[in-house]
Amino acid sequence: MASVLVVEDDQFVRSALIRHLTDAAHTVRSVGTALEALREVAHFRFDVVILDLGLPDLDGSEALKMLRGITDVPVIIATARDDETEIVRLLNAGADDYLTKPFSVEHLSARIAAVLRRA
Repeated sequence: MASVLVVEDDQFVRSALIRHLTDAAHTVRSVGTALEALREVAHFRFDVVILDLGLPDLDGSEALKMLRGITDVPVIIATARDDETEIVRLLNAGADDYLTKPFSVEHLSARIAAVLRRA
């Protein structure tokens, strides 16, 4: 199906996402920091990036800005932050979708499919 990069610092959440996406026939790579994500995107081609905002090294909004500087890969923000102003700001800054935790794996799968249809 798709090549997915999961950028999530919470190991439990990251493992669950990897398991679900792999079960859905996606190829998955994962990292826990923004800088690791930037290195991955510079060296590998992904169909979609799932990006948490609460990363230990950089805020996810900064990571999004940096990602947009080097790639046009679709980015789905997956975060616990639910402030409407921030959601609008990040969508306007280049995020392709925004998903608030907690979410079901089915919901994430539908969002990935929708983004890939538009890509």
